[in-house]
Amino acid sequence: MNEWVLITGASAGIGYELAKIFAAEKFNLVLTARNEARLKSVAEELRSQHGIETKILVKDLSLPNAAQEIFDALRDTPISVLVNNAGFGWRGAFADCDLQRQALEMMHLNMDALVTLTRLFVPAMLARKQGRILNVASTAAFQPGPFANIYFATKAFVLSFSTALSEELEGTGVTVTALCPGSTRTEFFERADMKNLRPEWHMMNADVVARVGYRGLMRGKRVVIPGLMNKLTAKLTNFVPTRVTSRIVRKLNGK
Repeated sequence: MNEWVLITGASAGIGYELAKIFAAEKFNLVLTARNEARLKSVAEELRSQHGIETKILVKDLSLPNAAQEIFDALRDTPISVLVNNAGFGWRGAFADCDLQRQALEMMHLNMDALVTLTRLFVPAMLARKQGRILNVASTAAFQPGPFANIYFATKAFVLSFSTALSEELEGTGVTVTALCPGSTRTEFFERADMKNLRPEWHMMNADVVARVGYRGLMRGKRVVIPGLMNKLTAKLTNFVPTRVTSRIVRKLNGK
């Protein structure tokens, strides 16, 4: 196999676990993240274990030109699978947030960079009549999130964008899958100032989430929600008034 996968946020968590799965399936990898040392370590690990080719691109996708720079660096590398995994969250009162870092940069990373990369790589996939896109959303996409409102809103955008684009590309050979994990054992909670909210009793391991996401992607599913509890929670939001779900999330996220 000589297919290439581009994975953003590939140095840890779900992105790293997805990289391991694709490598085991003999896909070549382009790995991007901000941490150069981790990227080099992951690339060497997977190259030596599975005999694949790897490339690393050290980029901060919260910066305006990073997505275009990634695309420009890969003009001679046919990307068969795009995994938009990079993202971050923050918990706190909106009036107290750092507008640049905890609002604008989060929105750019979680939404703008994802859309830009998708737009840049889709035309070549359409020309080949073959391609797969995996956009990592969250179960946060299914309801508003007081005290984490921007993060929840960005994930709702990712889910809506992905499902709409999936319908738009029906029959072209290019599929779009939104992966909506619930609470997952990654570095997310520490980075988002949510350490005391880690619901250990129903958290999933990142490798399990990645396997479920990979299977859903390869089957061309539009929305993938790992875990029975997460599926039930997402379904319930269709029947419970938004005011009620907002109150519940407010109590969970409030400090």
